[in-house]
Amino acid sequence: MALDPVSSARDVVARRGPPYSEEAEKGVLGSILLDSARVMDMCVESQLAPESFYVPAHRIIYEALLDLQKHNAVIDVLTATDALRKADKLDAIGGAIVLDRLIDSTPTAAHAEYYIDIVRQKHLLRSIIECAREAETACYDSEASADQILGITEQSFLNITERQHGFASSWHDAVNATMEHVEKMFNGTAPLGGVSTGYANLDKKCLGLRPSEMIVLAARPSMGKTSLAMNVAENIALGVGGDRVPRAVGIFSLEMSQEALVMRMLCSRAGVSGFDLAQGFVRKQDHGHLTQAASVLRRAPIFLDDTGGLDVMELRARARRMKKKHDVQMIMIDYLQLLSAREFARQGRQIETSQISGNLKAMAKELKVPVLVLSQLSRAPEQRDKSGKPKLSDLRDSGAIEQDADVVWMLRRPCRYPGDDEYEDETLAIVDVAKHRNGPTGEVRLNFEEKLTRFRDRVEHGVDGADDYGPDYEDAEGELDEANA
Repeated sequence: MALDPVSSARDVVARRGPPYSEEAEKGVLGSILLDSARVMDMCVESQLAPESFYVPAHRIIYEALLDLQKHNAVIDVLTATDALRKADKLDAIGGAIVLDRLIDSTPTAAHAEYYIDIVRQKHLLRSIIECAREAETACYDSEASADQILGITEQSFLNITERQHGFASSWHDAVNATMEHVEKMFNGTAPLGGVSTGYANLDKKCLGLRPSEMIVLAARPSMGKTSLAMNVAENIALGVGGDRVPRAVGIFSLEMSQEALVMRMLCSRAGVSGFDLAQGFVRKQDHGHLTQAASVLRRAPIFLDDTGGLDVMELRARARRMKKKHDVQMIMIDYLQLLSAREFARQGRQIETSQISGNLKAMAKELKVPVLVLSQLSRAPEQRDKSGKPKLSDLRDSGAIEQDADVVWMLRRPCRYPGDDEYEDETLAIVDVAKHRNGPTGEVRLNFEEKLTRFRDRVEHGVDGADDYGPDYEDAEGELDEANA
């Protein structure tokens, strides 16, 4: 009877021992005992932990040596022996003679860096094998979906990668790099701090969308938060405002379908009412505007995922692939409350939302891009006063959103609240920068054309910065249309 090649391969793998080098582990420990001042620093910089050693006795010894270093104690054979004896672990390693043998087997500490790298590499291989086995077990035993298992597996492998980092740069280089940026600021040639939103008033307040930051755009339903987020995504993708450089944008729409979002963006850019278009009221010139808008948007580097009900770990996996494949420079998520965290779903919505928020912030740091997250507000603003002005505490489901966010925008439209002093201004939209970790807070005033679902900069008494991106926002768009024609 022929043997199953798959079963045979598994048997071979099962008979293999975990990758490790006993000689290299002895070399590291012996080098520490010979020259602790130098070698221990090298071990810490290389992120060598007790679990990096496979032999149990070596793991115990290294843990004791780390403890001595934390207490600024002298490290040699005598102090290590005494520390192990006090911890009642000397017999577990085989007695004091084991430490003497470590020194005997290491004639010099000059090759410590080489030994450390071998131990680190072997530990990395064992970590990879462990992740692979956990993934295999999940595939056979877990009730989770394949997409969720894939997301968790990708994250576990990424966690291994995140632990491998280089050494810190020198203080001299850090000061020089900072001064170069200061000189550019002094000469007026420094770029915007982050990715331009395309709105001069908003950029003046926030200095753009900064990499590794989580920006929360919160509002009550039907205030236009999706429209504002899509306008910002369109501006970034087409290079409107700032340095006029188009950048790839990733969009995760858990609420609206791809067709609905594309239709909204087309109508908004063409200046055609989507409601009129749906009823068939389209003029000949409207068709021409839509065709021109489509020719511009067709070349926009926008990547849209409209999968509903995503688990946050699955979203992180998709965002990671999107970043790797398309090098997206901004990610927009519409919206936070529609995400789930299945592992914490049974612990209550507040804890689940906290996990979602924390994962989105971690994603921004991991991918080093700004993440614009839309969020619902509770009914508190409408119940508190007639103006409906929201506060940070109104963020729905969890205070963790307020804590994790680097920037929080609160969008409101006074025309929706009869008790507001500016109720009669139907185009006014106010973005309240309620939290700004690295800058000022305050209100930014925009115009919103509800019929076209389009936001524009607002110029009042010539004091706002809307003309910073050209004579007028329309002129900037017109120039872009001509460039892409």
